[in-house]
Amino acid sequence: MSAAFLQVEGLKVSYGHIEAVKGIDLQLHEGQITTLVGANGAGKSTTLLALSGLVKKAAGRVTLQGQDLSALPPHKIVSAGMVQVAEGRATLTTLTVRENLELGAYTRRDGRAQRMDDLERIYALFPRLKERADGLAGNLSGGEQQMLAIGRALMAKPRVLLLDEPSMGLAPIIVQDIFRTLREINKGGLTIFLVEQNVRQALKIADRAYVIETGRIVLEGSGQELLRDPKVQDAYLGG
Repeated sequence: MSAAFLQVEGLKVSYGHIEAVKGIDLQLHEGQITTLVGANGAGKSTTLLALSGLVKKAAGRVTLQGQDLSALPPHKIVSAGMVQVAEGRATLTTLTVRENLELGAYTRRDGRAQRMDDLERIYALFPRLKERADGLAGNLSGGEQQMLAIGRALMAKPRVLLLDEPSMGLAPIIVQDIFRTLREINKGGLTIFLVEQNVRQALKIADRAYVIETGRIVLEGSGQELLRDPKVQDAYLGG
């Protein structure tokens, strides 16, 4: 297999005296969907927050195409090409849908014409957002807000898209739509790192998968391998 696009080595995160992530190693390969699954409190979201620079690492190294991101502040990590869609969407409810999307491009230094082209691509991906472009983001449904959060992240032109629990709180039919869209985005070449409690859905679309328990990686393999793994079936898929 080719060298890792995103390499995480020995990542540790502590909250006070509690070690939430205990020296994990991860590899993401370019153009693939990689998922990190596990129970509530296992360390999934903390891992993403550490990669994004939003919580402090106690130890570890994060490199993207050889560039060391470990000590960079969050906005520099975004500029380097790693962009996170936060758990809970974090849409700016008093701004319009269009304003939210345009804010996603705040680190870019290219011209307005290129940003507008990308905005139209987001609208093609999520037609509902185009319909609601001039309305307040706070008036969107949960599923529409998730679409907006993904669209806003894509406006930053990421090389790696990090997603934290995109299915949380959404109706099953909306979850299917979101996962279908993630596959479509990935087919366009974007590398995706997905943290998700909906283990079955995540493993179905993942090229590579890791299982985390109490801050440690306990299993890894292809998505299909882990779907068939008896330990994963017993623990997360109801046998």
